Amino acid sequence: MTFEQFLRDAASKGEAVNLAFEERLFDLVGVLRKITAPLMAAGVPHELIEGLAVLVHVEEADPEHSTLTRDVDLMIRRTDLESVIEIASRNGFRFRHARGVDMLMYGETDSARNAVHLVFSGERVRPTQVVPNPPIQPQTKSIHGTEVHVIPVADLVRMKLSSYRDKDRVHIRAMDAAGLITSEVAARLPDELKPRLQQTRETE
Repeated sequence: MTFEQFLRDAASKGEAVNLAFEERLFDLVGVLRKITAPLMAAGVPHELIEGLAVLVHVEEADPEHSTLTRDVDLMIRRTDLESVIEIASRNGFRFRHARGVDMLMYGETDSARNAVHLVFSGERVRPTQVVPNPPIQPQTKSIHGTEVHVIPVADLVRMKLSSYRDKDRVHIRAMDAAGLITSEVAARLPDELKPRLQQTRETE
């Protein structure tokens, strides 16, 4: 589905559309599709993480609490990095490592709008992260007609509480408001992360 088709469909149903939100989301999904489709075809394990994963889960549970993100972030295994780079290069991406961050840049520009950030399972993105990233065990979801492998809610909550930046707390509150952080999800958190969830809930 193109953005124009989406707008026509929404208009035919009498639905209100946030143009800036939806247009940016279509841009993100377009970049996401260009890398995840070939990764799926090659059988390379990966998960959509961070803000776009939050959006996918929240949209499914309660769209009222959706928040837009700027980036596409994928978690892969470190041992698959070379395979991912090779697959990406055949599909219009260039690998770039800058300031400790691994990225796949789509097209000829270095615009952040076309970047896919890579994160590795079993590792810490930064030293301040409390627990390492979880293993890859994705759920299959759909976003604007694109099938993607998305990190499960419990693992996503764990990653967000482990990093605990301002945007992570925003994402935790959005997932909590949408009813995604159930008592079961909270109970499965490592002990060192449970106080962070409580603190986030108390400071809404």
